[in-house]
Amino acid sequence: MVLNRFLLLILLYVCTSNVHAQVNQYMVFFEDKSGTPHSINSPETFLSERALERRERQGIAIVQNDLPVSPVYVQGVRDTGADVIYATKWMNGVLVSCDDALLLSIQALEYVSSVELVSPGSHPASGNRSKFKNELADTKEEATDTQLTMIGLDAMHSDGNRGEGIIIAVFDGGFSGVNTTAPFQHLLTNNQIDLTASFDFISGTANVFQYDDHGTRVLSIMSAQVNGSFTGGVTEASYQLYVTEDIPTEYRIEEYNWLFAAERADSAGADIIHSSLGYSTFDIASMDYTTDQLNGKTTVVTRAAQMAFSKGMVVVASAGNEGNIASWRIVTAPADGEDVIAVGNINGFGVRSSSSSIGPSADGRIKPDVVALGSGVSVVRANGSVFTGSGTSFSAPLVTSLLAGIWKDKPGLKNSDLIIALRLTASQAKSPDNFLGFGIPNYLAIKHYLEQTPQTEPVIVFPNPVITNLTVRPASPEDGNLKLMLISAQGQVVTEREVSFSWLNNEYTADVSALASGFYILRIQTTSQILTFRIVKMN
Repeated sequence: MVLNRFLLLILLYVCTSNVHAQVNQYMVFFEDKSGTPHSINSPETFLSERALERRERQGIAIVQNDLPVSPVYVQGVRDTGADVIYATKWMNGVLVSCDDALLLSIQALEYVSSVELVSPGSHPASGNRSKFKNELADTKEEATDTQLTMIGLDAMHSDGNRGEGIIIAVFDGGFSGVNTTAPFQHLLTNNQIDLTASFDFISGTANVFQYDDHGTRVLSIMSAQVNGSFTGGVTEASYQLYVTEDIPTEYRIEEYNWLFAAERADSAGADIIHSSLGYSTFDIASMDYTTDQLNGKTTVVTRAAQMAFSKGMVVVASAGNEGNIASWRIVTAPADGEDVIAVGNINGFGVRSSSSSIGPSADGRIKPDVVALGSGVSVVRANGSVFTGSGTSFSAPLVTSLLAGIWKDKPGLKNSDLIIALRLTASQAKSPDNFLGFGIPNYLAIKHYLEQTPQTEPVIVFPNPVITNLTVRPASPEDGNLKLMLISAQGQVVTEREVSFSWLNNEYTADVSALASGFYILRIQTTSQILTFRIVKMN
C-alpha cells in the first residue's frame, strides 16, 4: 500500500512537471483599443517629436493603429497568469509566455479576437538550420572602391554627403564588436548610435552588442571606416540597432520581433529600416509559408514592413539567397512587399549571382527592385578585421546607404517619391526583369532625375549663342539615343554622331570652341521626329 502510494506520488509529479513544462509563446490579438488613455489628437504622448515631424513632412495622418494597446486589456491577459512580454499597436496585440492550460482563459476574454502560437517553449530552443543561408565568407581583404563606385557612392562622398542627419534602424541577429573595435569607434564617440532606442528583443535588454556578428558586418558596409582601406557608405548617419533574430532557431516569433522593432524605430524617429533578413520556412512545418503567400499582403513581417512604409519610413530588405533552391527561388519576406526595396546580388561585372533570389512576387510584381554588389563585398567582422563576404545581406546595405544620402540632400521628398526615383533611374528601368529588377541604381542618376528642370520641349539646346560648350538635354533621357548633325551655313556637315542618354548621362555637352563664328544648323533626330535648331557661334 505504501509502495502504491509512493508510485502514485511519482506519477502525479511527472504529470504535473510535464504540464508546467509546456510553456510556449503566443501572440494574443485584441478586438479594439477601448480603454487606451491616448488620443490621436495628442500624439506627442506616444510618438517622438521626430516621428511627428516625419509624418507632418509627408502629409501622413495619425490614425487608430498608432495608438498604444489598451492597458485594461493587457492587465486582463496578465490576470490569467500569462507573462506579457511585448505589445504591438499596429497589429493590436501582445506577446505572452504561458502554460497551455491558460489558453482557454485567455481566449475566453471578450476582447480577445485570436491567439497564435509563435514559438515553442518559454524561449526558443535550439533549431536545426543555418540562419543566413548561402552566404559565403572569405579571409581575403578587399578595398571598398568597387562596392562604392558601382552605385555612385564615391560621387556622393565627393559632394560632401555621408548621410548626416539621417537615422537608419538596422534589424539583425547581433552586433558583437561594434562597441569595442576601432572601425566603429567614431559612431560611439560622436553619439551616432542611439543607445536609448536600440534594443535586443531576444533577451529583452538594451545590450545589442552580443550574439552573432552578421549585424556587425551589415552595419559596417554602411558605417565603418578604416583609414586608407575601408569606407562605409554613410559613415555620418545615425543608427538604431535592434536584435530581432534568435540565431539558432527560426520561428514566427522573429517576424513579430521585427514588428516590435519597427514600431519602436517609428516612435523613435527613424527614417530608414534596413533588414538583411528573410523568412520563408521555419523549424515547425505548420508555420511555413508557401511561395504563393509571397504576395506582399500575407506574411507577418511583410505586413509590418508595409505598415512602416505607411508611417513615412523607407524599408530596404535583402532579396534572399534562395535562387538556387528549386523549391523556392523567389524573394523571401519582407522583400515581397510592394513598397519594400528588395535588393539582389551581382558581381563586379554586373552579373547576377545564381544564389540571388528572383521574382516575380506571387501577385506578379517585379522583384527584386534593384541590385548592387553582393559578391566579394568588403565587410568588418566582430574582431575589427576586414574581409569579404557574399550574399544579398551585403548588397542591401549599399542601397540603404544610397537612399540615406539622397534623402539627406532632399529631405522634403516623400518616401514614395524616393522609391520612384530609385526605380526609374536604375540601369534597366525601361525593361525591368525578375533577375535584376530595375537594374543597378546610381547616385548621380537619381540626383539628375530629381534636379533636372522640367521642360515642355522634347529636347533643349543651350547656351545659344554659344562660345565654348554646347549642351543638348532631352526631356526624357530614358527614351534612348539621339542622332545629332551639325551643318554649316554653306550646307556642309561639320560633325555627326549618335548619343545615348540615360538618367546617369542625362545631357550631352560638346566643345565647339574650335568652330569659326557664324550660323549653324543643329539637326536632332529622335525616335519619332526631327528637330532643327539655329545655333549662333561666337568667339
